[in-house]
Formats: sequence, structure tokens, C-alpha cells
Amino acid sequence: MSFLLCLLVVLVAVVSGVVFLGRGLACVWRGGLARSLRGLAYVVAAGAAVMYAWGMLHVVGAALEAEDGGADSSPIRPCRTGVRERDYWIDDYHVWWVPVRFVCQRSDGTTYDREVPGYVNPALAGLTVSAVALAVSARSVSARSASARSVDERARRP
Repeated sequence: MSFLLCLLVVLVAVVSGVVFLGRGLACVWRGGLARSLRGLAYVVAAGAAVMYAWGMLHVVGAALEAEDGGADSSPIRPCRTGVRERDYWIDDYHVWWVPVRFVCQRSDGTTYDREVPGYVNPALAGLTVSAVALAVSARSVSARSASARSVDERARRP
């Protein structure tokens, strides 16, 4: 179940990234500061969606390997550290959606992360914050230009 849900999340993230990229490129090419900022926000959001999909692909691979039964399935393969004495304590794993994590749990209650590269979550956070900041900037520039237009129109009236 966890594997299929993770795979669905990867698919949604990739499709969202493609849609964001398309909208972003369309906005950037139209011109104007507000539209360019909005387009750049979409492009950065596409990068965030792709980074999320990349992290979730690692989680999907680990979940697929963890769910695989068979002769060599205990202890859970993605959680193995290479130290046999510690690996026999591994009894479960958990998938975290935000931040993207594959967490292995030992029977004594301790946990540790595996499988997701260390750069994924910081890059995802940076891209998300940048996309939001660009979107807010685009809205601010758009509001300023609209208020400047209304002031100009009032000044032109007799």
C-alpha cells in the first residue's frame, strides 16, 4: 500500500512540475515585470515539484525493497547498516511525506534516516520559499502598477 501511494505522489509531483513549467514559460515570454516574476515563480515551483518527485523516487525504491518478502528480507534491506549486531534490531520503517524521509526503526525505539539524499529537503525548502517570495513580489508589483494606473486616470479627468 505504501509503495503505490508513494508512486502516485511521484506521478502527481511530476505532472505538477510539467504544468508549472509550461505556465511559467508562457508568462515569462509575454513580458512585463509582474508577468515575468509570476512566470519565474512558476518555473521555480516546477523545480520544487521535480525535487520532491526525486526524493519520493528514492522513498519508492526503498519501500519497494522493504515490502519485498523472500529469503533475504529480514532485516529490512534498505535499513541495513552493515553491522550485523545492530541490523538484527531493525523491525519497522516509516515514510514521511514532508520532509521527504524514509525512517528505519529499531526495536529499542531508536530511529534513523536512509535512502533519501541529504540535499533533497534543503533544496526543496529553498525552492518552495523562493517560489512563494517571487509570487508575492509579482502580486505586489501588479498591485502597484494598478494603483499607479488609477492615479494617472484620475489626474487626466477634467
